[in-house]
Amino acid sequence: MSNAVSSQGAVVAPGTPALSVGRGLLYLIVAGVAWGTAGAAALLVFEASELRPIALSFWRCAGGLVLLLGAGLFGRRGRARARTSEIPSGRAKLRARGRMVALGVALAVFQTAYFAAVEATGLAVGTVVTLGAGPVLIALGARLLLGERLGLGGAAAVVGALTGLVVLVLGEGEGGPGEVRPAGVLLAVVSAAGYAVMTLLTRWWGRDGSGADTRTTTVWTFGVAAVCLLPFAAFEGLLPHTDHLGRVLLLMLYVAAVPTALAYALYFAGAAAVRSATVSVIMLLEPVSAAILAVLAFGEHLTVSTVAGTFLMLLALAGLAVAETRSAASTQPRS
Repeated sequence: MSNAVSSQGAVVAPGTPALSVGRGLLYLIVAGVAWGTAGAAALLVFEASELRPIALSFWRCAGGLVLLLGAGLFGRRGRARARTSEIPSGRAKLRARGRMVALGVALAVFQTAYFAAVEATGLAVGTVVTLGAGPVLIALGARLLLGERLGLGGAAAVVGALTGLVVLVLGEGEGGPGEVRPAGVLLAVVSAAGYAVMTLLTRWWGRDGSGADTRTTTVWTFGVAAVCLLPFAAFEGLLPHTDHLGRVLLLMLYVAAVPTALAYALYFAGAAAVRSATVSVIMLLEPVSAAILAVLAFGEHLTVSTVAGTFLMLLALAGLAVAETRSAASTQPRS
């Protein structure tokens, strides 16, 4: 299975222990639903405290890093792999560290812009635009920068996603929660761009077969992202000033634990056992669960244009997955 990046930026590379397909599917379902709750938890934090998107993104990365380390994903075996991996020279070490820095910066942009988009335009729209625009940018970037063929199905999916985005942006808002706001949509597109950069870099580096251990790379990527965000978060305000400190801290712990540490761990295992196109389709659970939470928990109003745009973008994601499946099948050697 080739390197890939999930909708939440998890770097996937060869070397994860084998897992049954059935259990892999279950892990991916749980991960997708968990990721869909991250934006909802962020909204609750914003409503109950003065904490803002950059600070929350910092705490998510820092907290997720600590929990991943504590869970042993970067334990003795990870350190042994890091020490014995094929890094023959100082230049190679520098290149590997540079890759982690690049992924960390992209992760910081991706996570922070997503939380800002959710705060600005609502959970449903912010999540759908981020996850709908991301694969489109990846497909176009892979075609222009990596020379990957888009194909008729891929081109149709890109057009469908762009159409859905236009419908979302031009649709009439109702002035309440969930109204489509151009600034929020722009932030979601920025978030999608960060996600796309992570994916394209991982594909590019995966071509030379020098990808680092999955868990090691992801843990250090979280660490780099936290370091990058720290000065901006400190300027914005690191501490959650609130009259409901206990509630806010529990929400922050949830964001770091469930849609970050737990979801990434499950995604690692599941993505190693399931075809990448199937993974893409299952990960549609993330925007779907986010949209359901937006309506049921936050009273966001989904207008006809919002529903239509959302449907077109989700349909485009499924189309990209189908196109990838056909492309992969056409390149398999016949027995």
